[in-house]
Amino acid sequence: MKIGLLTHSLLPRGGVVHVLELGRALHQRGHEVTIFAPAASGQTLFRATPCRVSLAPCEARGGDFAAQVRARIDAMRSHLAALAGLDTFDVLHTHDGIGANALADLVEAGRIAGYLRTVHHVDRFPDPQVQAWEERSIRAATRVLCVSAVWQQRLLTVHGIEAQQVANGVDLERFTPQRDTQDDALEAAMHLGPRGARILAVGGVEARKNTRRLLAAFIELRKTRPEARLIVAGGASLLPHDAEARAFREAAEAAGLAIGPGQAIVPTGPVPDAWMPALYRAADVVAMPSLVEGFGLAALEGLACGTPVVVSAIAPFTEHFGEHDVAWADPLQPSSIAAALERALQRGRYHMAPPVCHRHAWPASAARHEALYRDFIDSRDDTHARDALPAALAG
Repeated sequence: MKIGLLTHSLLPRGGVVHVLELGRALHQRGHEVTIFAPAASGQTLFRATPCRVSLAPCEARGGDFAAQVRARIDAMRSHLAALAGLDTFDVLHTHDGIGANALADLVEAGRIAGYLRTVHHVDRFPDPQVQAWEERSIRAATRVLCVSAVWQQRLLTVHGIEAQQVANGVDLERFTPQRDTQDDALEAAMHLGPRGARILAVGGVEARKNTRRLLAAFIELRKTRPEARLIVAGGASLLPHDAEARAFREAAEAAGLAIGPGQAIVPTGPVPDAWMPALYRAADVVAMPSLVEGFGLAALEGLACGTPVVVSAIAPFTEHFGEHDVAWADPLQPSSIAAALERALQRGRYHMAPPVCHRHAWPASAARHEALYRDFIDSRDDTHARDALPAALAG
């Protein structure tokens, strides 16, 4: 099959990782895969891919968040519309609202017959125009996929949309407990402080990541583990999180916690992709007490690297982790998160990836996507055949 996968940016976010790994797995199954994304001049993907990459020129604009989203939708639509051979793609599959709105425009213009949309989670935006685009991106899709049962049910209940579930995966060749040359390079560059109680949060400071309650739990943990360090990695995002970041910093300063390299709180900013397995291994616990997640891929990656993980006792985590796979926490109670951090620290590192990681593999996800793609193509072809019949015969 000739497959186009669309993603909203080149930044190291979970949805972009999903596209890259799915593309790689589909490529390994013999399919011709092209990854489409908007990009500023000179911008490149953070991770190499065997797939063809086609970037839609999109220079940064001023204005509010809605204007930035509009610019990316327009860039993707224009790029695809001008693409020679757009009609030769068997499948166009987008993983976000930006690509989906571009494809919805092309459907309305008669350029393509339909598209698939994966919903990782449904965002709620304060800007009514951005919210309208988010809802249209799902409603206008020919087929909707999602990565967890909780979002499959919410799509049905809230939006009246029947979605097919396709799980995420983890690359067990890339994410392993075994150290390599990147481990020493990361330790030398990051100034993470002494080992023993390094708590790693991946994804930056965001409300849905529950970073402020994690900070409150970290403050509680330091009463018995004063050597503890909170490492906040990543944070590159198109969404505005400035207010949350300010509140996090103010809470840390009020507690007398220094922020910086080698301090109690270590913000790394975006981490080189090659260093991510080493960063998981450098942590003593990966903390993911999120309020909202599509799947929680970082938790699987952390476990695959041999690091115990704390997650919220809510779906989707409860769907794919067993009772003893992780340390569970009530995400609304900092005291519960602190207790889970302590349990995870006492558990210690794993010498090999636990069984839950082996149950989630990208080849299996790619095979499931392949079957859904073929069903989508067959359904589309049947519709075209019916539409081509004379009205008398079709009736």
